[in-house]
Amino acid sequence: MNITINDELRAFVDPLTDIEYAALERSLLAEGCRDALVLWGDVLIDGHNRYEICRKHNIDFRTVQNNSFASIEDVMLWMIDNHLARRSVSDFQRGLLALRKKEIVSARMAQRMAEEPPEPSPDDMDSRPPPPWNTREDVAKAARVSSNTISQIERIQKAAAPQLVEAVRAGTISINAAANVAQLPPEAQIAAVAGGRKELQQAARQVREQKQATKPKKTGPDGEPVDEKAALKAEIAALKDRMATLLTENEILKQKLANAGL
Repeated sequence: MNITINDELRAFVDPLTDIEYAALERSLLAEGCRDALVLWGDVLIDGHNRYEICRKHNIDFRTVQNNSFASIEDVMLWMIDNHLARRSVSDFQRGLLALRKKEIVSARMAQRMAEEPPEPSPDDMDSRPPPPWNTREDVAKAARVSSNTISQIERIQKAAAPQLVEAVRAGTISINAAANVAQLPPEAQIAAVAGGRKELQQAARQVREQKQATKPKKTGPDGEPVDEKAALKAEIAALKDRMATLLTENEILKQKLANAGL
């Protein structure tokens, strides 16, 4: 049987950890390959890890065809949706998948708009629904993470060295910390990754501290720097006092109404 591995599609599948791979291998050796591999023509689109292990140990497997796709982009969207629905996929991988889906959907919409008749009337524009996957919130909802996390993943995509990306995938560093480390020069990122988890955490902390140090300080009416924590505590205390005053006034009014027989 001729089965083709498409590297671009394979990239959508997050590599298994050593423990996960060993568990899948034991299961296939003990029970065989119960679930069929899914093909689009001769291209494998679901079951990459099972296929690899089955070939390694000469384990029999079945295949099924899914011929409902008109293009490789359709296959990508199907694979992305499959992986987004799985709980075992990491937040980082879900964010990457959702961002990739946004790219595909946006490119298709741009192409469709280019092929449509020119310049619809304002009434037509008003009646059209907003384009799907148009905001970071849409992407975050699909990935089941916050908008801030999607922003951090985008920063990692743009600026992180490959070694730092792999460290995030492996769970050696959090998305938040990696987004900070990604602001360092590539050689500094690589050195931090080589130093291990503690070195990465220290690099992320240094970036956060540098950003905090360069952040404009708030000043009061007299132009003096404001202690933000102290100011916040004072504001909370003032709100509590105001709440206590309102509650007292409310009780007095209730008493007056009761005395008046109302």
